[in-house]
Amino acid sequence: MTRADTSAPNWSFRADEAARSVTRLFGQRLLFLPGTHIGAILRPSGRLKNLSGPWHYWWQAHYLDCLVDAGRRELGSPEHPGAKFDGENRPSAGRLASRLVTGIRLRNFLTVVNNYYDDMAWLALATLRLDKLAEDSRKRTGRERNAKVLQSLTLQFDSASTDDLGGGTFWSTKRDFKNTPATAPVALYYARTGNRAKAQALLDWLDARLYEPGQGLYRDGLRISGTGDLLLEETIYTYNQGPVLGALLELGGEANLRRAAALVEAVARSLTQPAPLLGRTAAVLRCEGTGDGGLFTGILVRYLALAARDERLPAETRATAATLVNDTAEALWEGRRILPPQDRLARPGSHLIFSDRTDLPARRAYPEGAAVELSTQLQAWMVLEAAASIAAAP
Repeated sequence: MTRADTSAPNWSFRADEAARSVTRLFGQRLLFLPGTHIGAILRPSGRLKNLSGPWHYWWQAHYLDCLVDAGRRELGSPEHPGAKFDGENRPSAGRLASRLVTGIRLRNFLTVVNNYYDDMAWLALATLRLDKLAEDSRKRTGRERNAKVLQSLTLQFDSASTDDLGGGTFWSTKRDFKNTPATAPVALYYARTGNRAKAQALLDWLDARLYEPGQGLYRDGLRISGTGDLLLEETIYTYNQGPVLGALLELGGEANLRRAAALVEAVARSLTQPAPLLGRTAAVLRCEGTGDGGLFTGILVRYLALAARDERLPAETRATAATLVNDTAEALWEGRRILPPQDRLARPGSHLIFSDRTDLPARRAYPEGAAVELSTQLQAWMVLEAAASIAAAP
């Protein structure tokens, strides 16, 4: 092994550190009910405060996706199964993920349906991955429930993906806005569940109506005003590019792969910022604040990691995607803050806090005693899992 090899980051270890910190700091039973799990929205806070506050359905969906990431690393390979991320005496990531689906359904008033199709798309994508994890690990628990969740959500996507405005998927049950946040993850869901024609139609609609050729990126959406006029929401968000990229890769074919490669390059050109890393300055992905924005860059990185591992793409594109993922992960890891025992955030087993920005360390973003949101910590965990997935690729 070369000197360079021995100094390479252990991304799986780092992802485990993030997983332990997030699950120990934010994870809890729902109303103390056995067999449930849910993520607290804010720490420090009590159980009742978290339950009485706003319900962030889609944060929980991404929490589920992160647990599935950790579960895949635990699964390892038949020859080299991985260890549990939180120790042999604690629940596996897959078990926590299954409990989380139960917790989401109970917290959402005994259903997985809500008023936002993008929320439901993220839960569908995560549940689909959870079910594949259960299949690969030969676990039967929860699979019947997973099938019912996916069946219910598919009906919602079918109803929201209409010919109004020429195609696309509505964002909410108000049906006055078709946008990338809903259309792209629904397209990816259709692609992963075998409905390729619907997936391609949604991608083609995005390309025709919301693609901005000057930057090579996808704008937010088309809104129907009270007078029936169409209003183009031109904002370009990091996370919207992620599921578009994922759907293009999932469908494949020369045209889609060409668009995927162009999208990776556009992200590298337009959505990065300089940050110091171990004595060098690197172009890392920008972050988009707290609240919902605290998830945005993590979502993009998840799909850049797929591009980095996809041998159908040009080698230069794969290298660009891998560098974006690894440098962004390095920035978040270098900026982490270790919780001292006296910090009011500290809970048993949770000892790391990550910044909500790639250009600012956590000691400044979240100084001692500051309240921390689940979304920003999930983002860092997602990014570290993405780096681990690239490192583990053959």
